[in-house]
Amino acid sequence: MTANPSGRRSVSPGPSGPSGPSGPGGGHPFLGPALVEEATRKSGLIWVRGQGPERALWHVWHDGAAYVVGDGAGEQPLPGLTSGETAEITVRSKDKGGRLVAWTASVDELEPRSAAWEAVVPELKGKRLNAVAAEEMPERWARDCRVLRLAPLTSTTELPDGSLAAPPLPSAATTRRPVPAALPRLLFSRRSGRAKRSRDTA
Repeated sequence: MTANPSGRRSVSPGPSGPSGPSGPGGGHPFLGPALVEEATRKSGLIWVRGQGPERALWHVWHDGAAYVVGDGAGEQPLPGLTSGETAEITVRSKDKGGRLVAWTASVDELEPRSAAWEAVVPELKGKRLNAVAAEEMPERWARDCRVLRLAPLTSTTELPDGSLAAPPLPSAATTRRPVPAALPRLLFSRRSGRAKRSRDTA
């Protein structure tokens, strides 16, 4: 077990596995990696901070690591995530939504059409929601996007001292326009009419 600059306990995996406990659980040597895998696999999003602000990214867990794809047109941005560097990952509880585990990852960019790339892209394709021209995604990802492998290095279940609240990041996304003032009355009148017709025919 080692102490990081913030004083939180963490697990440092050795060549054949972790060398110490992580968080609660009686010091079992495999609790940290098991919790990272289970929590990350179940969570639809993970919060990732590289050399920039923290962002929520969709991902898949495959072969002992989290994989993300992005940076192309219509895909999630991956700023500050550089191959050969590290990133900090925070995973929420699927049941309660609160912070469950945090882990440090090594970042590696997969070469398009390499064996590792070909193995994980079908997994990513299956998790990509609301995709346009879904059958063309692998070709588009190979041409325009980056696929990154985030492999766990250390993990901790210690909670931070502060709230970690931050202002929203700039985005091209917009909220829908205000509902027209007459729309609620129109919908209510339609529902009332259908209900009356149902009573009349009953």
